[in-house]
Amino acid sequence: MSTTYHVLPTAAHNDLVRAAYVHRGYTAAEAEDAARFCEMASAHGIRTHNAIKALHLDHLFGSATGGCKPGAEVKVIEKKFAASEVWDAQLKLGQSVAFSAMERCMEMADKYGIGQVSVDNAFHYLWGGGYVMDAAKKGYIAYTNCTSTLGEVVPFGGKFPVLGTNPHSWGLPTQDACGFPIVIDWATSTVAMGRVQQLKREGKPLPPGAAVDAAGNPTTDANAAQWLLPFGAHKGYGLSLLIEVMGAMIGGSLPTLRGGGAHPTIKGQPTPEGEKRTGSFYFQVIHPDAISSGLFAQGRDFNSNMKAVIDDILGHGNEGCMLPGQPEAQNAAHTAKAGGLLFTTAEVDALNEIADEVGAARFDAASLPTYDTP
Repeated sequence: MSTTYHVLPTAAHNDLVRAAYVHRGYTAAEAEDAARFCEMASAHGIRTHNAIKALHLDHLFGSATGGCKPGAEVKVIEKKFAASEVWDAQLKLGQSVAFSAMERCMEMADKYGIGQVSVDNAFHYLWGGGYVMDAAKKGYIAYTNCTSTLGEVVPFGGKFPVLGTNPHSWGLPTQDACGFPIVIDWATSTVAMGRVQQLKREGKPLPPGAAVDAAGNPTTDANAAQWLLPFGAHKGYGLSLLIEVMGAMIGGSLPTLRGGGAHPTIKGQPTPEGEKRTGSFYFQVIHPDAISSGLFAQGRDFNSNMKAVIDDILGHGNEGCMLPGQPEAQNAAHTAKAGGLLFTTAEVDALNEIADEVGAARFDAASLPTYDTP
């Protein structure tokens, strides 16, 4: 069944995003990073982490509440390791920190074959897949993970939400092999909270096994969903725990306190003396030459060997299977064909609420061109 979207001019979208961030006190450079990120998310069909989500998150946990500080400057903490850096983000806008950290990792990978940046005192960077995709398009293998703003995931076998959705993302430079970077990007919960919010806007149900209500009962009602569940039972729980403990190594504190707390018994209470409410990021970039033996079968080179492996995976009756990153590539193709960013009527309404906030002209959904996707 096809879906009809309104086509919003990219420049108009970016102007609104920049205006919103500047209105909230962010610098012009931060607003530019925010617009770049939101365009990237929308162009690739990431409806759970577009401008609506970014600005909603900023309102709830960012500039409006002190969880993010417009104009903050990153402090580099001195370390003895040449290919590693540790940053104190000092609550700087997450998108700006992530773009800069990934760029720094690529610089180190060019010199050392690998580069990593860990970030403490961070504010959520939203869609990690965008940052690794950007690096993969430039020819690098890239990875990132982060601890989420809130602890709103119930551990496997438990009752109380103590984990973040804790997403992690890989990007592989496979565009010469299959036409696009393979991007493996997911939250360690069955769905992200942004997905719950999107389905609530659209009046659609959640998939089974994604959430529980306030009493801890499984629910598919997006309006009743209170806490999330890890994907794959103990497997998703293990990945989420890995990121929590890695975040603790970077400098993160108690997950139940992050963002001011999610559970009613914690939310709104004073932060205990000496504790922290911030998340952490981790970025890693590998130069492909640093891991390649060059000993490819049949005399193949690097790219033709990747293509041969991917073709083998998608052969033997598996031709209908999709690769991670393929839906994003298809969405980007639709965006290019439409000549602008694609939004539902409900999303245009949400963007108009942002326009009202900054005193900008509203978008008239009825007068916008439309585009149908299969």
